[in-house]
Amino acid sequence: MLRAACSVLTLSLLAAPLPVRADDAVLKNWFNDPFLQVRAALPACPTPLGPRVSEADMRKESHWRTERGNSCWVAGKCKRANSYLYDGDIARDLTQRFADSGQFRQASLWLTVQRRFVWVEGCAARSVSLPALARFIARTPDVERVILNVTTNPAKPGYPRLP
Repeated sequence: MLRAACSVLTLSLLAAPLPVRADDAVLKNWFNDPFLQVRAALPACPTPLGPRVSEADMRKESHWRTERGNSCWVAGKCKRANSYLYDGDIARDLTQRFADSGQFRQASLWLTVQRRFVWVEGCAARSVSLPALARFIARTPDVERVILNVTTNPAKPGYPRLP
């Protein structure tokens, strides 16, 4: 009798839907990637999602990040053992360079730095030269690639934004 009751309980637990953890819906910067706002002239510009992901996405990205981070060193393209180890220095340098520069003042710009890549998201007045912005960032030591996703229309940004 006890064995039959345990079997029914076990089967009912196996058949029950798994609860969705509330944490999976929370978007966080799990890997502490540098995410900084360097210009804030256009208040209507929506804040990008940046490096925030759900816990489930973080788990999916963990292996990929390890592989991509180490491949730089294995290929002999990095002096440091992992390309993510450059990100803090790049972010500090960019923060200082934007603070010291009068360029790109007619924009609201956020930077995400991951494995020596710099993603630039935000909004800019038509007078802002995006090629000049890309060159400005690319001159930062150890930056491998600059990806621009900047719009002149804050109502229709082409980047994921905070909900």
